[in-house]
This record gives sequence, structure tokens and C-alpha cells, in this order.
Amino acid sequence: MQRTFKPVDGQQHQDRYNVPMKKTGLVWSPRYLEHDTGLHHPERAARLQSIHDRLTKTGLLGQLQVIEPTPVDLAAVERVHAPAYIERFQQASKDRAGFIDSPECPLSPTTFEIAQLATGGVLQAVDAVMADHIRNAFCAARPPGHHAEHDVAMGFCYFNSVAIAAEHLRATHHLERVAILDWDVHHGNGTQHHFDRDPNVFFCSLHQHPRTLFPGTGFEHEIGQGAAMGTICNITMMPGIRDDHYYHAFDTQVLPSITGFKPQFILVSAGFDAHMDDPLAQIELSTDAFAWMTRQTRKLAETLCQGRLVTFLEGGYQLDALADCVQAHVEELMAVD
Repeated sequence: MQRTFKPVDGQQHQDRYNVPMKKTGLVWSPRYLEHDTGLHHPERAARLQSIHDRLTKTGLLGQLQVIEPTPVDLAAVERVHAPAYIERFQQASKDRAGFIDSPECPLSPTTFEIAQLATGGVLQAVDAVMADHIRNAFCAARPPGHHAEHDVAMGFCYFNSVAIAAEHLRATHHLERVAILDWDVHHGNGTQHHFDRDPNVFFCSLHQHPRTLFPGTGFEHEIGQGAAMGTICNITMMPGIRDDHYYHAFDTQVLPSITGFKPQFILVSAGFDAHMDDPLAQIELSTDAFAWMTRQTRKLAETLCQGRLVTFLEGGYQLDALADCVQAHVEELMAVD
């Protein structure tokens, strides 16, 4: 009779079978701190420093496969953003223009280059997962990306890294179906608008109700257009919502809808600004809720698409809460059931 063994953790699996477990990847570079948004901007370098400090203090950093990012090829960016916008962004950064399109998107001389590094890191992570070099990955990168539109920077975002990664997976790795899950408290307008008529990318977003929070998009009647109708799923949450509402939404909408789409890869816009301590919104999630959502998403990827999962940092602006959430998120990515 064949005896089965369910590993408790990666170390037990490695010891029992003498087979090294593939690690979770971490995209990180101290250069991400160089995007200078000013002293009082919510999306500041201290966010990433707090994450790096926590991963170092807990010993998690040494257990991850660190991926040193390189700048994205602008040809990949052009799959999502207009060439004229890319040129305008690059020139404005060089010219020390102060900001692009809105004061909420400040510029320093290196902002364009660091945005290239942020997006480049995501593409390196998905390439590493596709090559089976790592199990999954978290991209601790900045600036964030999911608000960036085809030709407009907005909401602290310049290049829509997750959308660019989805297009990269299709163009370079020839995948047919990619799912994007966005649990940032703000709707990922740029991501949705790019794939609004694309039936081969499923976009699911949980966010505070657009009548109560920036950017004012992502109503539940927005479900995609034309052949893509049904491939957009917006789940809106009223201010004050707590963990149980998110658990219910995952169980009844998120997990069934992504399962029905049968993606070959799952990308996550992992914002942690729905946390109860975050200053920019009014959703009241605990750190445990982010761990639970990560666990469910990892298990879903393992069931549907060989565990292919890459997550990308979006929001999260209270430093202690952000560090807590990222620690929990990374621990769940690393877990073995």
C-alpha cells in the first residue's frame, strides 16, 4: 500500500525527501527608495524601508529568493501605455517638472528610472515563476501602478505594472488566460480600463464604494464590454466594513468567478490600505484578513494554475500596519499546506 505524506512545512518536506523546496521570490532594491515624493506625501520611501526592516528583523528576508530588478524594456510598457505618454513622463522627470498630470504624482529626477525598475521587477518575477525557478513572488516595489491610465498618471501611479505583466505573460509566454485580483482599498481604474474589452483577462477588484472614495470608478454594474462582458468583477464595500464581509465576498464571488475563468496565471494588486489603521480610507480590515486572503489566493493558484502567482505592492500608508500586513502576506506565500 502506498503511504502518503502531507508536509507540515517546507523544511519537513526537504528533510523527508531530500528535495529542496522552491522559494518564494521577493523583488526588492534599495533604489526603490530614490523615488522622492517629498516629506508629507503618503506614498513615500519609508513604506518600503518599513517592509524591508520587518522582513529583516523576522528573518524572513533570508528565506526568500531576492530578485534584483532591472529596468523594463519600454516596448513592454507600450503594450499598455501610449508612446507619447511614456516620452512625456521621461522628459518631465528629466526636467524636474515637479509633477506629471496631477500634484498627487510628484516627480524627482530619478522617478522615470525607478518606475522602470518597479515594472521590470514584476516582469522578472513572472518570468522566474514561469521558468519554475521560484514558487511565487511578492514585489516590494514602488511607485505603485494600478491607477495609471493609458496616457495619464494618477493616484501616485505612473506605469501600470500589473497590467504590463499580464500583457507580458501573453506576449512572451503565450498564455491565453490571466486573472488579476485587486484588493487595494481604491479601485484599480487603470487596470480595468485597459482590459475592459479583453475577454482573455479577468479583473476582480474589492474596494471601498466609489461614491465614498477615490478614484470614483468600479461600480458593480461595470462588468466589461462587448466580448469581454463578464470578465470584470467589482465588489464594493461601504465604509466601516470588517473582515467577515471580505470573507463572504471571497467565498461567494471572488473564488468562484476566478475558478470559472480557469486562469493560467494569477496576478494580485496587493494594496494593504483597507487595514483598520490606514489613514486614506474607511474600511476596517485586520491584519488576519490579509493573511486569509493571501492564503485563499495561493491555494486557488495551486489548484488552477500550478501555483503561478505574483503579487505587487500597491497601497498601504500606515507604516506599522503595512509592515504587519506584508509580513503576514509573505508568510502565507511561503506556506506549504
